[in-house]
Amino acid sequence: METASEKSAEAIVIGQPDEGPNEKESWKPVTLERTSRQKLGQPRHTVAHEGETLTHTMCDEVRLAGRVEEGSGRDDLLRQALSRENMVKAWKRVKANKGSAGVDGLTIEQTVAHLKTHWPRIQQELLNGSYRPRAVRRVEIPKPTGGTRELGIATVTDRLIQQALLQVLQPLIDPSFSEFSYGFRPGRSAHDAVLQAQRYAQEGFRVVVDVDLEKFFDRVNHDILMDRLAKRIGDKAVLRLIRRYLEAGIMRDGVVIARSEGTSQGSPLSPLMANVLLDEVDRALTQRGHRFARYADDCNVYVRSQKAGERVLRWLRKLYTRLHLRVNESKTAVGSVFGRKFLGYCLRRWSGDTVKIAVAPAALRAFKQRVKFITKRVGGKSMAELAKRMRQYLPGWKSYFRLAQTPQTFKNLDSWIRHRLRAIQLKHWRVGSTVYSRLRSLGVNHELAELVAGGSGRWWAHSGAGLNRVLTVRYFDTLGFPRLI
Repeated sequence: METASEKSAEAIVIGQPDEGPNEKESWKPVTLERTSRQKLGQPRHTVAHEGETLTHTMCDEVRLAGRVEEGSGRDDLLRQALSRENMVKAWKRVKANKGSAGVDGLTIEQTVAHLKTHWPRIQQELLNGSYRPRAVRRVEIPKPTGGTRELGIATVTDRLIQQALLQVLQPLIDPSFSEFSYGFRPGRSAHDAVLQAQRYAQEGFRVVVDVDLEKFFDRVNHDILMDRLAKRIGDKAVLRLIRRYLEAGIMRDGVVIARSEGTSQGSPLSPLMANVLLDEVDRALTQRGHRFARYADDCNVYVRSQKAGERVLRWLRKLYTRLHLRVNESKTAVGSVFGRKFLGYCLRRWSGDTVKIAVAPAALRAFKQRVKFITKRVGGKSMAELAKRMRQYLPGWKSYFRLAQTPQTFKNLDSWIRHRLRAIQLKHWRVGSTVYSRLRSLGVNHELAELVAGGSGRWWAHSGAGLNRVLTVRYFDTLGFPRLI
């Protein structure tokens, strides 16, 4: 249960004067009870917390004092970003996203106490141009396909400021992006990109130019990005602040390293900046009439022949070189659209020359690896604990791959999972006499129960010895295990 101070953290906003002509009117902290009447819009993917209440004690309210007059034009974006309503939305988004502490070591809860004291100074520095973002903490996370991906974790304060900027900049910039750009954009998703790829293939464009950029987020050229951004927005204060975020150092092993290129993958502004830079390629593809679908730095171009695909790839290499980006030659290819992985999916040729969407083999392998890790037969986890962990993973995977038009794949995965679960259940019963009595109580005949009970240690082999008629789908349903179908 949340404490009163934790609930008050929901209301982290900028203190604003009551409406009126008198500039000397008193400042009041704003709570979510007040802001709920202002009908704030929900940013995409924000987790709503309806019905939350806040304590009315002044000591628990978060005061972020300082006056910010709300701007209305494209040249007053910083003041719009720091407005009361926008900061409420930004804080709710940052808190919903959770995330760990940055280089200052402050968690979300600790940042609330920090901002009570330091926000007036931070806000003033933002407005007068002297604010300096903290370095980002570099961490590595495992990739589903092997290897690691580097992420930059900014401080909670800097994530809050970046989120506030994003909420003002995205409505201005996003409408100018290509209709075939789907990554990290309101109202668009990876599913839209996959469906577009299917349409291209169905129309006869069955050779794909699959371009992979080498360490894209680490190679973003600051000067080129800022030049493209300056053509879209006119607020020099915002441009200066974004430049400083780009140039904020990276802390690795306790040492801050200066950065001359790259943008922190994982920061709120990073996806928008990526789209600003890569929109130049989108425009060039559109001008030449090419069919393409892009999700962040993952871009596929669809053509009718191998020769045309190779010609397009040579041209794309030149475009990316002008942006100081490198094509990863080992992962870039021109070939048949069928079987080529795109955002975890692939396309299959079906009867009647129709094109269907399927889960890519690499995604299936990653799924099985994850399920094996969750259900490994060592560690002493109960069936209830295993069911809980499967409920945390399976529904999300199922939701993402809901476009797949191959139900047999999901049936086979369900069957494979239940086979593993039967082996685990037998291992939990462990002692032969226990196995025998449990199986008999479930209706297994004497011969089969005796056979399985006498095969101690051969759980996987015996989990398929007719036990599917006893440890059924319904049996595992009652234990709380989710299903794909």
